Amino acid sequence: MGDVLAEHPVAPPGEPVPPPEARVAARLSVLDRFLPVWILAAMALGIGLGRAVPSLGQHLDAVQVTRGTSLPIFVGLLVMMYPVLAKVRYGHLGTVTRDRRMLVSSLVLNWLVGPAVMFALAWLFLPDLPAYRTGLIIVGLARCIAMVLIWNDLSCGDREAAAVLVALNSLFQIVAFALLGFFYLRVLPGWLGLSTVGLRVSVGTIAETVAIFLGVPLVAGFLTRVAGEHRRGRAWYEERLLPRLGPFALYGLLYTIVILFVLQGRTITARPGDVARIALPLLCYFAVMWTGSFALGRALGLPYERTATLAFTAAGNNFELAIAVCIGVFGVTSGEALAGVVGPLIEVPVLVSLVYVSLWARRRYPSAGASPAVPSRA
Repeated sequence: MGDVLAEHPVAPPGEPVPPPEARVAARLSVLDRFLPVWILAAMALGIGLGRAVPSLGQHLDAVQVTRGTSLPIFVGLLVMMYPVLAKVRYGHLGTVTRDRRMLVSSLVLNWLVGPAVMFALAWLFLPDLPAYRTGLIIVGLARCIAMVLIWNDLSCGDREAAAVLVALNSLFQIVAFALLGFFYLRVLPGWLGLSTVGLRVSVGTIAETVAIFLGVPLVAGFLTRVAGEHRRGRAWYEERLLPRLGPFALYGLLYTIVILFVLQGRTITARPGDVARIALPLLCYFAVMWTGSFALGRALGLPYERTATLAFTAAGNNFELAIAVCIGVFGVTSGEALAGVVGPLIEVPVLVSLVYVSLWARRRYPSAGASPAVPSRA
């Protein structure tokens, strides 16, 4: 969504360097620091526009690009995904594979444990709200490939390992998302005797949506990195181009939220309690995934830096993709799409809080030594 714009500051001579937890807010860009505020403002703007111009929703939804996705939403979703995928270091997939403990743990946490935990929480907290429940399950399938790099940096995690795990998650989502979606939305509820009446979703529909809204920006992001590094070098690409591209992911998200709330603002304002019910399982999910992953990393004997990376890559979610899938499969006015939008509103303050918890745990970590300098921007 955004990017960390400030690195570790250097204290003046004779003055002690403040601890990392004292610098978390300062190291977030203004865009990232106030992301929940921007999301709330986008929601309010969308609702206001929808009420002021009742016919606006019909005009926005007039031109359909894909099933259930209008042209304005289509543009917003692609703009939202592209900068994130241009940031991934695709050429470093081999650097973490030597650490089998971390690699296997991350894949298990992201693709087995995370979706299962969200599935359980969605059914536990929303048994009577199938649309929101489905939206949360889709959120659980969308593994983080964006904001995790920021949380990892702030917690002094292993930046190179985080970049590699992000690349792996990007590739896994292309291959596994549709099959896992069908399994958790249709197959597993049937095995458990849970009702899925009214839920019509196919592997083909999910796969088509993922291919468009993840595949297209993934190819564009990959080609952008290859061409940019080839012509101007990695330093220019990561220090000059990426900071310019990064904010467009947030602009795309906010633009999409405005349009979404133009189209379904009246429904949302009529049921504010539903938003609170969506938020509760999300809060539990972040706490369970981060705490369990951090404890696993410590039990495996991973150094603090990789333990923090493991925890944040497992706890975060790719809400851009989740929103895109919910809109592409169920429509922009669906409850599933609303559940996806509530996600980043909850994720940002919770994971910022977990950064502080991680830095606190770092001081008590058996292998923690001197504070490592934060490497150059990833």
